[in-house]
Amino acid sequence: MTDLTITPSTSHDGVRDRDWRLLIGGGLRAAADGRTYDRVSPFTRETIAVVPDAGPSDVDDAVEAAWAARREWRLTPVPQRAALLSRAADIIEEHGEELAYLDSIDAGSPLINSRMDVQLTLSHARLFAGIALEMKGTTVPASPGLHLTVREPVGVVVRIVPFNHPLMFAGKVFAPLIAGNPTILKPPEVAPLSALRLGELLQEVFPPGVFQVVVGDGPAVPDRLVRHPKVRRIGFIGSERTGMAIQKAAAESGIKEVSLELGGKNAMVVFADADLDAAAQAAINGMNFTWSGQSCGSNSRLLVQRSAHDELVARIVQKLEGHRQGDPLDPESRQGTMINEAQFGKVMGYLETAREEGATVVTGGGKPDGPAFEKGLFIAPTVLTGLDRSKTVAREEIFGPVLSVIPFDDEDDAIDIANDSVYGLTAAVWTKDISRALRLSHEIEAGFVWVNDSAKHFPNVPYGGVKASGMGREESMEELLSYTALKSINIAY
Repeated sequence: MTDLTITPSTSHDGVRDRDWRLLIGGGLRAAADGRTYDRVSPFTRETIAVVPDAGPSDVDDAVEAAWAARREWRLTPVPQRAALLSRAADIIEEHGEELAYLDSIDAGSPLINSRMDVQLTLSHARLFAGIALEMKGTTVPASPGLHLTVREPVGVVVRIVPFNHPLMFAGKVFAPLIAGNPTILKPPEVAPLSALRLGELLQEVFPPGVFQVVVGDGPAVPDRLVRHPKVRRIGFIGSERTGMAIQKAAAESGIKEVSLELGGKNAMVVFADADLDAAAQAAINGMNFTWSGQSCGSNSRLLVQRSAHDELVARIVQKLEGHRQGDPLDPESRQGTMINEAQFGKVMGYLETAREEGATVVTGGGKPDGPAFEKGLFIAPTVLTGLDRSKTVAREEIFGPVLSVIPFDDEDDAIDIANDSVYGLTAAVWTKDISRALRLSHEIEAGFVWVNDSAKHFPNVPYGGVKASGMGREESMEELLSYTALKSINIAY
């Protein structure tokens, strides 16, 4: 496959005319039945690519190839696996600009975000290559003999990932690969281009069947992947509803381990003693307006102590005045579009509901004005006040650029409101009182908590949620070990 021609234009000829292929069994190929589907840009609303529409037979071929590769890959020494992953990282870095470009035209994310996702992908690859030798066992003095534990691969792994960080989430194959598992990547059907290109770039890096990329338009491909009897381990990132369906399908088809990173209705709690200017910027950063709020980790509930409520909201609105939304390929853009018509309509519906329930739209509230926004699926950064915890927009995950501001009175009130959610992915606490910060960090039901910060992830710091936000931890040693099985070996002298 030839390189893509990277040009900052909306014609995207090199992408549209490209012969996009699946990676199955070490070879690039079309779907078995020849089906394809169109990828439509959320910015231009035009077809930007025609991609393979895989079906169950393609899944079966991929799983059989992975099954055939499993012994060779598990017996490959860990340093050799790490060396191959390091080589993959070098290739990704070399092609980073075109991969970022693909994510921006495919998902409507600003180029500045897509470039950052390339760097995060590289960081994750090099993290897992670097800690590969830490997959250690132990010895146990249980008798005069020798009792030891070792960590072994679990078998064929499937990673099903969402659209909001297409390339970065494609990198979720790194941990299972390093652990010795042939891994099948199912990228999002609404933003598959960077993952398909990754399959092309890494075709010769890993042995045939070790890394594969299969995408189809609809539920048939992921359902077959989850139910296939030779798939032993599934990692999923996406909605709570789909996560529950995957759990059910996996349980109906075998004994399989499933990890889930699901939705969030995350609380950022700001006390009156906090640095309100810094908190205002953190609320904007943590809401992930740059991804049009399409992030499970967004602090979409801003809980503010009543005495600081008006001032903090005013500071947020003032800072958003300089927020630039527009063409995802414009280097100056800081926010692009929603992913597709369905998500655009869903968010607009939530905004209508908010108004019906008495919310005040302080800023935003719909499609921005002007000819530059007529065609694309844009929604302006929105701040809603006049809310309490009972309102729909304060309870349900919107997955759009909508920040719901809720006042609270005291510490107990803040904890009560923060925990009044089925979700528990992230939280943030803003206060100058370190004792209060630690109390809330312990009492808020969330898997990942910031104190006087937001949005940032850190190398080898476990990320994941509780309650309906999922189970399992990623971006860390815990993720790597989750793709291994612990075996005990007992040797008598």
